[in-house]
Amino acid sequence: MNFQDLNLIKPILRALTDTGYTQATEIQHTAIPPILQGKDMIGCAQTGTGKTAAFAIPVLQLLHQKAPVKPGIRALVLTPTRELAIQIDENFQTYGKYLPIKRLSIFGGVPQGKQVTALKRGVDILIATPGRLLDLIQQGHISLSQVELLILDEADRMLDMGFINDVKKILTKLPAAKQTLFFSATMPTAIRKFANTILRRPVEINVTPVSSTAKTVQQSVYFVEKKQKTGLLVTLLKDASIRRTLVFTRTKHGADKLVKQLAQTGIQAAAIHGNKSQNARQKALNDFRDSRIRVLVATDIASRGIDIDELPHVVNYEIPEVPETYVHRIGRTGRAGFNGVAVSFCDSEEKADWMNIQKLIGLRMPMMKYSTPAGDAINHK
Repeated sequence: MNFQDLNLIKPILRALTDTGYTQATEIQHTAIPPILQGKDMIGCAQTGTGKTAAFAIPVLQLLHQKAPVKPGIRALVLTPTRELAIQIDENFQTYGKYLPIKRLSIFGGVPQGKQVTALKRGVDILIATPGRLLDLIQQGHISLSQVELLILDEADRMLDMGFINDVKKILTKLPAAKQTLFFSATMPTAIRKFANTILRRPVEINVTPVSSTAKTVQQSVYFVEKKQKTGLLVTLLKDASIRRTLVFTRTKHGADKLVKQLAQTGIQAAAIHGNKSQNARQKALNDFRDSRIRVLVATDIASRGIDIDELPHVVNYEIPEVPETYVHRIGRTGRAGFNGVAVSFCDSEEKADWMNIQKLIGLRMPMMKYSTPAGDAINHK
């Protein structure tokens, strides 16, 4: 469906034209009309489907069309990570460039001074991670009494990361009368139960099967021993035609260790995880996006804000323990109509986790053969 058919106001259509977007994705053309009608929503859409625009565009239009009762924060977006907060902020900037609507993203890991100064100047849309938001509320810098729209993005990830109690505390600070939009890439039972406690007669949208993986991603697996994983990764990265590769590890220590191992073979890489400063994380992401480095090694917590349309290659260096995490990881590639490749390295200790992943997504993947430097083929049974 064309954006022109969604009853959007001219300033937003003009901004969309500037970006080159004309056709709405499925989540966008199904979500935007009911949001504009003021309805609560629960949306399940896998990564890379245009979910952020699906709520950012109608939120901007609703705020523009309705005069505020009092000055204050009118829309609150809760999201689990710094990277996602920045990404969502950029989306609001892109689609709202011709609207007089002020926005701000706040998150931990950086001094709060600039954020407090910006809050004092006035904000219409606040994008926040739960921890920093609660801190600033408790310090008296933020009031949520004027919020008309609440958006919970990546709700499943917030639950995984232990933010659920913080989110519940924030909910007590909000007006009872508000429109709530609840978005999640997966919809486990616990998430659905939580959604039902905060939504009023919501419209439910499922644009893809729960926990499915995009058809644009070619998936495969190597069964390889743990000590051989680095050698296999180096072998794959020798393919110079792969411009960028995102590699996932389970731990921060593992990410840093792998970057050092790759450097010893002449492959420049950077790590992105929770122990890195915000400036370091953003520099690594920018260097990767601009192809100054070919390899980015990330933990799952840091991965949600990595939004790069033309990311051809994802490697699961270590298999995630939570099956839904696999869906999020490989959702970094095969986005915006581009094809992608997702390769997983599974050692003997990870086989049970791998079986759970295949059960979840309902797909048995091709098993790839890897020969050790000695020439002995790995047993794939």
